Amino acid sequence: MKELTDRALEKARGLGASYADIRIVNRQEESIQVKNGKVEGLSAKTDEGFGIRVLADGAWGFASSLNLDPDDIDSVAKMAVRIAQASSQVQRKPVELAPADAEEGEFAFKVKQDPFEVPVEDKLELLMDADRVMRENPEIKVAESTMNFWKTETTFASTEGSYIKQTKTESGAGISATAVGGGDVQRRSWPASFGGDYQTAGYEFVESCNLVSNAARTAKEASELLRAPQCPPDTCTLILDGSMLALQIHESCGHPTELDRVFGTEAAYAGTSFLTPDKLGSFRYGSDLVNITADATAPGGLGSFFFDDEGVPAQKVDLIKNGIFSGYLTSRETAAEIGRRSMGAMRAEGWNRIPLIRMTNINLAPGDWTLDEMIKDTEHGIYAAMVGSWSIDDKRLNFQFATEIAWEIENGSLVRMYKNPTYTGITYQFWQSMDAVAGIDEWHLWGVPNCGKGEPVQTMRVGHGTAPARFRNVRIGVLEEG
Repeated sequence: MKELTDRALEKARGLGASYADIRIVNRQEESIQVKNGKVEGLSAKTDEGFGIRVLADGAWGFASSLNLDPDDIDSVAKMAVRIAQASSQVQRKPVELAPADAEEGEFAFKVKQDPFEVPVEDKLELLMDADRVMRENPEIKVAESTMNFWKTETTFASTEGSYIKQTKTESGAGISATAVGGGDVQRRSWPASFGGDYQTAGYEFVESCNLVSNAARTAKEASELLRAPQCPPDTCTLILDGSMLALQIHESCGHPTELDRVFGTEAAYAGTSFLTPDKLGSFRYGSDLVNITADATAPGGLGSFFFDDEGVPAQKVDLIKNGIFSGYLTSRETAAEIGRRSMGAMRAEGWNRIPLIRMTNINLAPGDWTLDEMIKDTEHGIYAAMVGSWSIDDKRLNFQFATEIAWEIENGSLVRMYKNPTYTGITYQFWQSMDAVAGIDEWHLWGVPNCGKGEPVQTMRVGHGTAPARFRNVRIGVLEEG
């Protein structure tokens, strides 16, 4: 590998590149889906290739190949430089990179049980057992269960002297039960919606999700939702469970703090951001209780790594400190534009994609309440759980989210279940209304395996550490006009 990376960098530099880096990526993937007692999907693949990124004449160029041989190294380096030189003809200003130290070493996340060494038969048996339990409820018409695994080995080298190898294993699973009856359809999931929960870990994490032991309750709640009343329109107190709060953070805190969105270089996919640089260090984003960090060092996080795809070390940085907007997710290029060093947020989906600014683990710091205390302290409100759907404008300001389920709170007690709950708000007003957050015992680092960004779209795995939190005076349901 060292001979190939040296060759690529020397070739690019000899052709006129002022900077170059190369990533050689080998990724192993496995995906299993079971639906209504049958194997819906089973795939396994290994993918390997390399990408060369260069700066020439002040502009970026990128090219890639799946053939790891000297001739392809030369031709890809030449292509990357030619692309950069062509791009420089329309470049508004030369790219400048914030300084970064040269890094060397070999790193790997430890796992207790390599998921790729667990027999497929054992994985299918677990999913089939959960599927069978859910379908014991006669109102469950669709039972789904899934597992996904990734192992990624990356070698990074740059003309600044970095040479890094890192290996990361990711695992996760989930189930969902869809009930049909009375002209209605309702769904419940476990341990989170849209595919379940994921971590940088081995098969031991899948076992810790306890899919089978939670299958009956999941199906029962889906069935009960068919007869539950519609969540009524109201303006009241809202308590969100951790998994729903993970999405709230993702959409209204993670994406807006991506500095490429602020500068407009990411706009076509999911919009830009309202967080212009003049707001940095002074804008009141939330209440004093809102402390949100980007932490690529968090144990188990899908957004954890040793170095990003520019060779910048993993870091923990403040995005929102005591409610004040305090930092961005940056690359070396965007960090230079605001006079800072990169906090290390550049990642690419694979060897044939150029790195983009991506979320790491965007975490809300725990407080000193418990969920039970928040409920008992609430006279009138809603406790809502798990993601149903989401919508947010292209500046990341106005949003409307739906959850799978909710319960009415009256005089400190959960009194009845509601179906089709929704809530809406404006990002900074919503976070300013947060007045309580649960403690570390109820804090969990959720894994989101399907965050999309860029064109062509890159799907990235990110994390969000949350505990249940309470928000005051939130619009619930669809309010009637007039």
